[in-house]
Amino acid sequence: MQKFIVDIKSFIAQNTDLVIDENPVGFPYTPFSYLFFPERNLVLHCVSLENMVDDAIFFQKISQLFAQQNIRVIHLWEDVWQTKRSIVESRLMSIFGKSETIPARLTQVQRIDKPTLDKFLINNHLQSKVNAKLKYGLFLPSRYFRVIQNEKVLQENAHKEAFLVAVASFSNAKKFIREGQEYRSYELIRFANYKGFTVVGGLNKLLKMFIDEHAPDDIMTYADADWSDGTNYEKIGFERIELTHPLSFELDNETFTRNLADENTKTKIYNSGNWKFLMKLKDDAETE
Repeated sequence: MQKFIVDIKSFIAQNTDLVIDENPVGFPYTPFSYLFFPERNLVLHCVSLENMVDDAIFFQKISQLFAQQNIRVIHLWEDVWQTKRSIVESRLMSIFGKSETIPARLTQVQRIDKPTLDKFLINNHLQSKVNAKLKYGLFLPSRYFRVIQNEKVLQENAHKEAFLVAVASFSNAKKFIREGQEYRSYELIRFANYKGFTVVGGLNKLLKMFIDEHAPDDIMTYADADWSDGTNYEKIGFERIELTHPLSFELDNETFTRNLADENTKTKIYNSGNWKFLMKLKDDAETE
């Protein structure tokens, strides 16, 4: 068994009491390994770099087969585990219900600058940082630090007036014609919680401030289909639009670096694509 799978199992065993069923009989064929958590109806599809597949939609097909059984699947790549392990561990703990929670009602929304956003995303988001026109942060004022149980986090923020617990970044407005009407559309580019924490209602609070300040006609966003089917977006008012075609990458197996592939790339890997979502605000306003 690959070391990274052993490490994943060890981390989960140390932090949860979940039963792990390895490679159950009847699951869809894969050259990789499955870790199934029956109590959570969740599968970790552990994608080792020792094996590759040529089928561009292989991971999408796996996801669709599990969705038919009402089982959530996460395609956890070895390079992601190796390069962003602490963030992966935080995401898993959140999924397993083991994160510390902070009520969004205790937080305050403020504009943040690019260095603050970039640093936060590097430390707390699985994907690379990208340019964004509009940047917001959720801050927990020091008077509410009593809700934090993590001693290390408390010590790091002891002399601060507030603790940055989540961020959201947005594009500038773009104009589109849809159904004969002009729309001012923005993209929610990134959202992230601080590692080890979940701000309950945090994204909603950030979106509300953004909508109040910019009055968008709609907001578009994507969910990484390797990790999510995006149902949490649907719960807060987004509509599911489509599943995009998988992105192709060139991967260095030794350094675990991943870059978008081009026409000259000989060996490509493919992810699961992204789920595209749209929050229609102009239509909602006109029907009220």
